[in-house]
Amino acid sequence: MTPTVAIVGGGLGGLTLARVLHTRGIPSVVCELDASPAARDQGGTLDLHEESGQRALVEAGLLGEFRAAAREEGEALRILDRHGAVRFDETADASGGTRPEIDRGALKRILVESLPEGVVRWGAKVTAVAPGKLTLATGDVVEADLVVGADGAWSKVRPLLSGAVPGYSGMSFVEARLSDVDERHPGPAALVGAGSMFALAEGRGLIAQRTGGGWIRVYAAVTTPDPDTVTELADRDRLLEVFADFSAGLRALVAESEGVLIPRPIRALPVGHRWPRLPGVTLLGDAAHVMSPFAGEGANLAMLDAAELALALAAHDDVESALAAYEAAMFPRAEEAARSSADNLEACFAPGAPAAMVEQMTRFAAGHPRKESP
Repeated sequence: MTPTVAIVGGGLGGLTLARVLHTRGIPSVVCELDASPAARDQGGTLDLHEESGQRALVEAGLLGEFRAAAREEGEALRILDRHGAVRFDETADASGGTRPEIDRGALKRILVESLPEGVVRWGAKVTAVAPGKLTLATGDVVEADLVVGADGAWSKVRPLLSGAVPGYSGMSFVEARLSDVDERHPGPAALVGAGSMFALAEGRGLIAQRTGGGWIRVYAAVTTPDPDTVTELADRDRLLEVFADFSAGLRALVAESEGVLIPRPIRALPVGHRWPRLPGVTLLGDAAHVMSPFAGEGANLAMLDAAELALALAAHDDVESALAAYEAAMFPRAEEAARSSADNLEACFAPGAPAAMVEQMTRFAAGHPRKESP
């Protein structure tokens, strides 16, 4: 019997699951709180890894669409110290590497457009969850053989399986943005380059990413024991005080930014988070293993989780066998990534920064040479 699947959350993980299920003839419905795919900002850029995010797109039949929208030049990476001295500089060449960048909004659009009309129920607020059943704010009930929580760090599905909640990592970001950077902000544009830039010191850092459309997103990283204090830092003058010993060129990333600054405490589930098998319910992505961004694995793991869950459902005769196989592979994979994420967060902002990140990226570059030009 072909199972039916109800997915809570229309982010990259939930949409990837729906798409791979669709290609295997398995019906699903995605309940998403947002009123439309463009109802809010979708975030910055991400690099899709060959072994995870790109593999999921292969299973979804969307690798060509991804390559058409990806930015090879976005793989460029610079690491600076707080004085603005370049300590590592890898420029993407025309032949490309293995992890091209794509804006989250562009990737979400590709996934949404690949699904039949009606698979995603926009503006569907889930008010109650039970195995095999979702209740919506409208009073409608969605029934399915499987309920999947793809609804992020504060998942409404997770409490059915686990009492774990994301804890504060000790690090907070303040997000800022600059638009039309090549014309309006040539200094920051030249400093960041075509990809990403990390300027690190002990306990602090300025991280910037070039995205499509001439934008740069800046994440001012600050170690602070209380996540509530980050709201005080979402003020340009206060934030510039925190980075007073950084070079003027680096501080311009904050000083020239536009609009409201956004505080973002970094939270994570415990490393090794898992749950006992409960019939008819599972989790993927941040709902299962939210971690800090310092392993670069969040979206990649969500999409890989989704693809592997869909493939397991297609390969097994019953849902429970499929879930057992999916979770057996997902748990150790997520634990390894979460541990790397926690270790990297600590190392990146340790005394002597950016030495640890420079060493790590030098080793990575040596093991992943650029493709030779044809």
